[in-house]
Amino acid sequence: MFAVLIVRALVLASLFPRSMAAPADTLWKRAPPSLLTMVPKASTCAGAPFPAECKTADEAAPFINQSFHTYGIASPGEAAAIISIMAFESGDFKYNINHFPGTAGQGTRNMQYPEYNLKYAQSIPELKDKLAAAGTDPKAVLALLTANGAYDFGSAAWFLKTQCSDTVRGGLKSGSLAGWQAYITQCVQTTVTPDRQAGWEKVAKALGVSGQ
Repeated sequence: MFAVLIVRALVLASLFPRSMAAPADTLWKRAPPSLLTMVPKASTCAGAPFPAECKTADEAAPFINQSFHTYGIASPGEAAAIISIMAFESGDFKYNINHFPGTAGQGTRNMQYPEYNLKYAQSIPELKDKLAAAGTDPKAVLALLTANGAYDFGSAAWFLKTQCSDTVRGGLKSGSLAGWQAYITQCVQTTVTPDRQAGWEKVAKALGVSGQ
């Protein structure tokens, strides 16, 4: 049921201007949170260093919505982890290619390493012919993914579903801080930092995740 709630929340974020009050959804105890509430710096692409890579919250919402459908994301804890890691790694949706330090082939909205981008591309039937032409060239593979918004914003949900253990996913579903920390350290295999955690807490609060 929560997948439906998230879908509605994100679609509302893209359909209703900020100046308009979104209609209350009876499945929420309050009006659905907008993606812009979770990623407030994604209100505009004005001044973005790489304008072609930038997406606003309104533009990103339908693609994130689609990824939850595609990969069966059905808990608020998992949704919070996915949205927050994309916002953090892409600089609030400003980037989908790694420019710093510029690792060839690293990208999509969760800044996956090239080996994961290849696995991800191989899992998408619609890319079969194009991937055959691209071979294993990391930049060519990344270009196939970033050229399509659904693939670009779908990588984090794919990664969670296919690369993280059931234990890690269970921790996220619990909505706990410890569960999110395990996702970052054990599955993403990076470090929990104050700014990364602050981003997750913002999204988690908007989605009603306890974070305790």
